[in-house]
Formats: sequence, structure tokens, C-alpha cells
Amino acid sequence: MNDPVSPADALHELLDGLPARQAGLAVDRLIANYRGATPTDTPILRDRADVAAYAAYRMPATFEAVRSALEAFADAVPDWTPGSHVDVGGGTGAATWAVGATWPGRRPVTVLDWSEPALAVGRELAASNPALEQARWQRARIASALTLEPTDLVTVSYVLNELPAADRTALVDAAAAAAQAVVIVEPGTPDGYGRIIEARDRLIAAGFRVAAPCPHSAACPIVPGEDWCHFSARVSRSSLHRQVKGGSLPYEDEKFGYVAAARFPVGPAPSRVVRRPQIRKGQVLLDLCEAEERLTRTTVSKRHGDLYKAARDADWGDAWPPPPSS
Repeated sequence: MNDPVSPADALHELLDGLPARQAGLAVDRLIANYRGATPTDTPILRDRADVAAYAAYRMPATFEAVRSALEAFADAVPDWTPGSHVDVGGGTGAATWAVGATWPGRRPVTVLDWSEPALAVGRELAASNPALEQARWQRARIASALTLEPTDLVTVSYVLNELPAADRTALVDAAAAAAQAVVIVEPGTPDGYGRIIEARDRLIAAGFRVAAPCPHSAACPIVPGEDWCHFSARVSRSSLHRQVKGGSLPYEDEKFGYVAAARFPVGPAPSRVVRRPQIRKGQVLLDLCEAEERLTRTTVSKRHGDLYKAARDADWGDAWPPPPSS
């Protein structure tokens, strides 16, 4: 049986022959636009060159962040598999690849985005992925008038940060009305955390249960302005990716925040590691968000035996304690 194609493989073919300098200049302009006040109904990705540059710059990181969020969600709903998927603001389709990596198999998939060049490139990339052969790539304005067809899963990744407050609210409400499960991913910044909490509150008010990362569906114990909840995903860089992003390391760490929630019963983690574990001589310090709606720091030492070994292997974002089979 052949290994499934990866988005990195598909990107390599797409970007083959694209001059790194051209891609780098396009990336610089895209960053300036994203940090500016570009209207959300104005396509930032204007043509194929823009989309190729954006794919090199962002798609690998988006894929890894969304996959990390989906894997945490899947752990909380081990008997559930989405039978259909709608990705809002999906652009080149990173989230569709992440869903396929989490739950292999074919399912109806619809990608909505305002940029026709992004949809065209997403369609081209998906041609190498049998699970996405029947995916629909549909142009849609991501705004307050958006309506979504009923589906099992809605993903919204790195989209809320591009919308004004009224459109963010409408999008989350539309996702909640259409889906059995919703996964939202945002940049791992204080502002990104604020948008995740707003979305989380609206999903809970709509009758959803939080599956991840939180161990509960009560109020977040983090005090706004003092800290923010976020995680990290390791991203492998291609040679062109390194040139476009001006880095020399073969990897980077993507910081992100997320919420995954469902209308059906979920089994969230007893607690979750919310900071990078600190390994000291003979002990590991774990910062945890717990089901008791509090943040705590626990020390796991050698005297804890197998639990100590597990703590040394624990990573930022992991459930704690690990399942007995780990």
C-alpha cells in the first residue's frame, strides 16, 4: 500500500521553478497587507504568484497547527469520524489536508474562500490527494451574510483575525448552526486568544461542549491581560520555504490557539499541559489547566516511577496524565 501523499509533496510540485526572490517579494507584500487594514472583502491573494508565495509561506504551518488541534479533538471523541467537512476561509486547503491526516478516508468536502486564485491553487494541490478528488472549491464572501450547509465538521483556521467583530460573531454562529463539531484555530497571540475565547463562549451558549484543549466547558481560568492560552506545533521547512521566510533552520515552531467543540458527548482530557514542560534534575515541572477550572503547577519526580517517565516525554499541549496504554 502506498503512503498517502502529503501537502509538502504537493507544494513541492506547485512551487517547483518558482524563483525564491520572486516568492520572497510577494511574501513581504502579503505580510504588509495582512498587518494593515485591507478590507476583508478585498482579495489579498490577487493571482497565482501571490497564492504560490502564500502557500510556501503559510500552508505548512497552518496544516501542522490545525492537525494538532484536530488530533486533540479526536482523542476526546475516539468513536466519532466526520462524514462531511466544510472549511470556511480555507484558501489553498491546509485544513482539508489536516482533516484527512486525522481521519483518513473520503468524505464530502467543501472549501469556501473569497479568493478565486487561492481556490484554483487549492484545487490543483488537491488533485494529488485521492481523498480530495471530489472536494468542492467554492467562492464565497466570508461575512455576516454567510450561510453554511449542514455538515458534520466545520473548520475555521486563521480567519477570525481577518474579520471585523460583527462578521466574527456571525461566522461562529453560522458554524454552530450548521455543524455537529466546530474547530477554530487562530494565531497564538494575546489577540488570537481573545478571539478564541469569544468563539468558545458563543459555541457553549449554542449548546456545544468543549472537547479540547480545555478540560471543561466552564469559564477559562486565565486572567485576561495577564496570560493567554496557546500551543506550539513543529513545522518542517523545505529549502524554498527557508528561502522565502529568510531562515536557516530546517524547522520552525508555529504558535497557535484553538477551540474544538461538539454537540454530542465528548471526553476532554483530565488536564492539559499549557506550557512547555521544565525538566530539572530528577523532576519535571508541568503547568496544567485542570478540570476543576484552575491552573496549577505540579512537580513529577523520580519517586513517581512510570509517571515520571511519562512526564519527561510530555509535550506542550498534551493531555495529562497520559492514558494507561501510553
